[in-house]
Amino acid sequence: MKIGRNWAWIVLGAFIICLVFPAAAKAETLDIKAESYILVDADSGQVLLAHNEHNKMAPASMTKLMTLILVAQDLEAGKASLTDMVVASENAWKMGGSQIYLEPGEKLSLEEMLISIAVGSANDACVAVAEHLEGSHEAFVERMNKTAREMGLQDTNFVNSYGLPAEGHYSSTYDMAVIARAALKYPKLLEYSSIKEYDLRNGEFKLFNTNKLLWWYQGADGFKTGWTNEAKYCLTATVKRDGLRLIAVVMASPEPRGNFRDSMLLFNYGYAKHAYKSFFEKGNVCGAVKVGKGLADSIEVVAAADVGTICLKGEEKSLAYNQVLPRYVDAPIVKNQKIGEIEIYKDQTLVKKVDLVAAQDVPEAGVLKEILKLLQGVFLLR
Repeated sequence: MKIGRNWAWIVLGAFIICLVFPAAAKAETLDIKAESYILVDADSGQVLLAHNEHNKMAPASMTKLMTLILVAQDLEAGKASLTDMVVASENAWKMGGSQIYLEPGEKLSLEEMLISIAVGSANDACVAVAEHLEGSHEAFVERMNKTAREMGLQDTNFVNSYGLPAEGHYSSTYDMAVIARAALKYPKLLEYSSIKEYDLRNGEFKLFNTNKLLWWYQGADGFKTGWTNEAKYCLTATVKRDGLRLIAVVMASPEPRGNFRDSMLLFNYGYAKHAYKSFFEKGNVCGAVKVGKGLADSIEVVAAADVGTICLKGEEKSLAYNQVLPRYVDAPIVKNQKIGEIEIYKDQTLVKKVDLVAAQDVPEAGVLKEILKLLQGVFLLR
C-alpha cells in the first residue's frame, strides 16, 4: 500500500507540473503554420528540426532551383556560357504567371535569363533556357527528373521547369533541402539569388527579388520563393552566420508572408541552439610534408574546404581535429593534389573529414639535382 500511495503522489505531482508549467511538457515547440518544414545544417546535411518533411506537396516556383542547378552544371562542364544569347520561342512567350514578358525572337544573354529566374522568378525565362540547353522543354524536364534520381530524391517528380500547378508535379521539404545543398556547390547560384534588385533591358524592366529575407534577416543570401493557390506560400532559404550555414524549407504556409515568418522562426531556433566550431578556413596552410625526388624539399598542404563542424552551443570543447599526413611524398606533385586529410572528432567519434591538398606544383628533380642532394648529405655526415 505504501508503494501504491507513493506512485499516486508522483502521478499527481506530474499532473500539477503539466498544468502549471505547460511549456515544460512541450519543450522546443515552435509556432510554425506551414504544413511541412525542415531545418538542415548545410555542411553536414544533419536535420535539426522537421515536420512532415517527406510529404509530397506542390513546390511552386521552388522548382526553379533545380532548373538553375542544371544550367550551372552545363556552365561548369563548358557546354554553355553566360554570354550565350538565348532566343525566346513562342512557347516561352505563351507562359503565364511570373514573367519578364519575353517576345518571340527576343534575345537575352544566358546570364540575364538566369538572373530573371533567380530574382524575378520568370516562368518564360525558364522555358527559354530549357529549350536553349536541351532543344525542348520536355527534354529539359526529363533531365531534371534524371538529376533528381541521381540525387537520391524519393519524394520528387517534375512536370515542368517553372512550378506552375500540374498533375504529378511534387516535391517535399526534405528533397528541397537536398536540392538547396546541391545548389550551394555553384557559387554563381548564390550570387544571383542574393541580388535584391536588377535592371533588365537597360533599365526598362526592373526585377525585385521575391525573397524578402534578403532585407529582413541577417545573413540571408538565397534561394527561392514559391506561391500558387494549390501550393500556398513556400520558401527554400539559406542563411550564414558566424561560419554556420543553415537551410530552411517551408511548404504550404497558409498566410501571405507566412513563409518568411515560419522560416525566420526556424532560423532563430537553429542559431539559438547551435554554433560552428572552426579550426581552419578553406585555403589555410595546415602543415608541410617532405618531398622526395623533387625540386623542392618540402611542400605546404592547405585545406580543400572549411575545417569545422556544427555543434550544440556549449559543446565546442568536445570537438578536436587530427592531421593525417604521410612522412614524405615523391615528386612530381601537382597543385591541389590530395596529400592527406584532417579528421574532426566529437568525443572520440569521427564526424567529418577534409582533404589536405598541395599548395603548389613540385616538378620531379633531374639526375644532376639528385646527385647534388646526395653529395650534400655525404658532406653533412662528415
